[in-house]
Amino acid sequence: MASCSPLTNFTSSNAVTARAVNALASYYGGNLAGGNCMFASYSLPPGIYGTALAGANWNSAAQCGGCLRVTGPWGNSIKVMVVDQCPGCAPNQLDLFQDAFSQIGPLDASIININYETVSCDLNSPLFVRNKDGASKWWFSMQVFNANQPVTSLDVSTDGGKAWQTTIRRDYNYFERPSGGGFGTDAVTVRITCANGAQQTLWNIGVDGWSWFTASGNC
Repeated sequence: MASCSPLTNFTSSNAVTARAVNALASYYGGNLAGGNCMFASYSLPPGIYGTALAGANWNSAAQCGGCLRVTGPWGNSIKVMVVDQCPGCAPNQLDLFQDAFSQIGPLDASIININYETVSCDLNSPLFVRNKDGASKWWFSMQVFNANQPVTSLDVSTDGGKAWQTTIRRDYNYFERPSGGGFGTDAVTVRITCANGAQQTLWNIGVDGWSWFTASGNC
């Protein structure tokens, strides 16, 4: 089952009481495939926009896939998913996709005052995982998409869940063995844990590059 980790300087809406962050927002063209979260071949769910997060708040891609409720100067709110990093942004600043910015403030303002808080993405569809191109039983590299909460850990079992081995999340948003390499088998069981403590387990899935597997639920 899948697990999620809390956003740095944020709180998970289902795990603890969320607190609002007062900040600035700018905008850019948006980048899913080339952003730090490397969400290639993934489409943002309906009603959810994209954003980059300030580099000062970035923590080895732990925020990737997490959702925020953002309120702008017009008083209305939108939901955004963290899909990229903004190295040049001020601490706590969001660099929204242009279509997101235009929902809460005038584009000619370039930068606006906002507040935001961590929320569940509230997706009705299950989460899924994907192996990085080139992955194999000799090199394990896997990422998680579509989780309702930020993912905190991904553990791997080669014996059907009797024993678990940890992975670490690289800054490019893939979970890999701390020492590198693979697990030496063509199929593994993966346990994903989310920020709210919920888990999803994907049993006996392949490790070949660019293969996708869907969980039975979400976190």
